[in-house]
Amino acid sequence: MHFRILGLEPTAFRPLFDMPTEALAARGIVRVRAEATPGYPDRIEMRDAEPGESLLLVNHVHHDVANPYRASHAIYVREGASAAYDAVDEVPACLRSRLLSVRAFDAAGMMIDAEVVEGTALESAIDRLLGNPAAQALHAHYAKRGCYAGRIVRA
Repeated sequence: MHFRILGLEPTAFRPLFDMPTEALAARGIVRVRAEATPGYPDRIEMRDAEPGESLLLVNHVHHDVANPYRASHAIYVREGASAAYDAVDEVPACLRSRLLSVRAFDAAGMMIDAEVVEGTALESAIDRLLGNPAAQALHAHYAKRGCYAGRIVRA
């Protein structure tokens, strides 16, 4: 089955990139510098930041539904990231190299299935979960910290 992995659109984050650290802190946002790679996965371009690159650690609502599965969590967005990752049948290295929790949601935003998988085996989880006709989208999360990683849909 062909799949498409999508990063977050940068539009909502752009106004934050030029804000002073104090103004970000007032909004509960932390500016950090990547110290090593891997370690700071950007959710826009879906790549690990390089040492020295600046990122914002923000709370992001990644499943904005009116049901019990509404969810938000801390994520990194790289300052200056300009284009959302969007690729068919390609798994970015930031997903490939980590343990993932992959969650399937139906049209009502209800979770209907889930799987924990090494990123090296992500395609098999995608095939199985999107093989369910009721599955509308998958959300990948970094399993260790639970952070939202990206959206996966049928291509």
